[in-house]
Amino acid sequence: MSSSLAQGILVTIIGEAVLQDRLIRLLTKLGVSGYTIIPAQGAGSHGRRMGDMAGYNTNIEIKTIVTSEISDKLLDDLNPFQATHALIAFRQKVEGLFD
Repeated sequence: MSSSLAQGILVTIIGEAVLQDRLIRLLTKLGVSGYTIIPAQGAGSHGRRMGDMAGYNTNIEIKTIVTSEISDKLLDDLNPFQATHALIAFRQKVEGLFD
């Protein structure tokens, strides 16, 4: 492995599209410098999310690379969303070309 690769924690959030603005505000509050949002389709314990109507029954996937400390806080802050919305989040150690 090259020592020139940066290390971080990739946090992936998959949730209802109606949460997008609230999730962006949360990331901003935590000082996250960047993120990627893509539409997501699939099925799980909350049923099928096929994205068949804009804004209804649709999911988004948000990915961000952060420090371990920010990933801890982010996952803690996401926990309450699960009480009222379909949402999962997970993290992985990554290394690559990022700042």
